Amino acid sequence: MSAVETPPLPRLLPQALRFALVGGVGFLVDVALFNLLRLTVLSPEVLAEGPVLAKVASTSVAIIVNWLGSRYWSFRLERRRPAAREGLEFLAASLLGMGAAVACLVISREVLGFTSVLADNIASNVVGLAVGSALRFALYRWWVFHPRRGRDGMTGGPSS
Repeated sequence: MSAVETPPLPRLLPQALRFALVGGVGFLVDVALFNLLRLTVLSPEVLAEGPVLAKVASTSVAIIVNWLGSRYWSFRLERRRPAAREGLEFLAASLLGMGAAVACLVISREVLGFTSVLADNIASNVVGLAVGSALRFALYRWWVFHPRRGRDGMTGGPSS
């Protein structure tokens, strides 16, 4: 297999497991920060849009955690230069995933009328994150960290 071909399928499982572990850390950051904000400064009693803003803030922090874990562990063999371009593409893919979680939360609150802390967590941190995670993994694997992209100027393994 040349350096520009898609990795063989057997390499997909270990990569997916590393993605899941990095995502698990990001998930813990996301859920903890969401609930901290949702129950304090961004509660619906303080600000009507508080839970949605809490989700955007918590997911934004989790995106940073996930990029570092993905770049330096999950997709370390596929990372490339320049890191800024990769980071922007990662951010774009992550924002699409965040959109899924936020959309689930908005639908739950505004369309279905579920406004409890439990309902907010199920909508954003179970359903939304499941949909967003599948979308992000596909975008990271086949766009952001795809081996055919961005190997320009690289000789050998990752160096940044």
